[in-house]
Amino acid sequence: MLAAAVAAAAVGGVVVAIVVSSGGGSGGATATSPATSASDPAATGTTASTAQVPPPAPTTSANTTRRSATGPVDTTSVRLPPPPGPKSPRARTLIVGVVDDALAQRDRHFAQAQADVSRDAGFDAAVVTATWRRGQRQPDAALLEVLRNVSSAARRARMRLFVVVWHGLGRDTPRNAAERADFAAYAGAVARSLPLQAVIVGNEPNLSTFWRPQFGAGGFDLAARAYGDLLARTYDAVKAAKPSVRVLGGALSPRGADRPGGSRPTHSPTAFIRDLGAAYRRSGRKRPLMDGFAIHPYMQASAVAPTQAHPSNTSITLADYPKLVALLDEAFDGTAQPGARLPIYYTEFGVQTAVPAPKLRFYADRASPARTDSVSFGVQAAYYRRALALVYCQPTARGLFVFHTFDEPGLGGWQSGLYFADRTAKPSLAAFKRAVADLRNGKLTRCSR
Repeated sequence: MLAAAVAAAAVGGVVVAIVVSSGGGSGGATATSPATSASDPAATGTTASTAQVPPPAPTTSANTTRRSATGPVDTTSVRLPPPPGPKSPRARTLIVGVVDDALAQRDRHFAQAQADVSRDAGFDAAVVTATWRRGQRQPDAALLEVLRNVSSAARRARMRLFVVVWHGLGRDTPRNAAERADFAAYAGAVARSLPLQAVIVGNEPNLSTFWRPQFGAGGFDLAARAYGDLLARTYDAVKAAKPSVRVLGGALSPRGADRPGGSRPTHSPTAFIRDLGAAYRRSGRKRPLMDGFAIHPYMQASAVAPTQAHPSNTSITLADYPKLVALLDEAFDGTAQPGARLPIYYTEFGVQTAVPAPKLRFYADRASPARTDSVSFGVQAAYYRRALALVYCQPTARGLFVFHTFDEPGLGGWQSGLYFADRTAKPSLAAFKRAVADLRNGKLTRCSR
């Protein structure tokens, strides 16, 4: 698994992604995203909010795993709708999307070209990012120009548009209630300005790379509490701006250590979902937090098939659908927030391929150890097909989003695209297009009932 925190720069009218490697899947930033040097004080609120709650008395040591949040998940008590039958309309409605800020261009003609290539590859939705900066309550004119270019290009290419509104790296986490209110206002302004399908709130808040602090005294989950407050405020702001825009929460990394005393503090998605639900219940909030739940189900390595499940640990990937649904039910059952029936969006998934020698001149950072995480083009195509089949048979899953149409040009980044960095097609492209065509024609798979 790899995360990419993306800082973007405009060169000759083209947005160029510069990737910083990290430890979990991530989204990127758009052309105006900065990196600030602000430190991160403790995440404590300064104004009243229905989503803010005081922490309970700590019950665990700061150096031990939090067992109550990481215990076994009972998947037997949740009843789901039946999987789709052979002639289900789901074959046409399941979203096959792409996450790629290469579509975010200041040149509208180039933006259109990137969208057209993505649509031809089989994608019917696109995700790009908008990065909030401390003190902002609305996006600046330069970012809005880029987002409107993407929006126009997506509409012409018959693609739905999703926007990740995030803050960048952990040092820029919204630190208190006032900053989270600013973030929410910013997200509402993005929704108001564009014809969007959904706003995705944040990026992998269960990792310290993207959210700090993760833990407080006694191992208390500060990240889930603060993120829950951010999500509640953003939900309200987006719905006030444009009620039709969906708000997707979570956007979690598929793994985490749950060790407060570790060198890189992180939460597993299992613990984070439980803690988010607990914070929501304590808040007394009577409105939902989100319209759908997002997660990034990257496998531990590209060579691991997406059909591998994790029944005995806290990771969640595509084959762990029963666990994810059971956790959402456990977290939110009996509240205003839907749980077991909450739509699920797999908003980042990728399988990396090796870069052939003749193509290496189009890539930088050739000494990066990340180059070793790769498979053949045939395996990439097969794993994407298996992933689509898994998601198709999950009745509350709404879509699978591949991390990139085009490879990132730095080998320390992510080479999971269907095109090389020079925009030529990989050998896996044709097989991916056949998989999408088979999905749309009802021939991809038959779900067991």
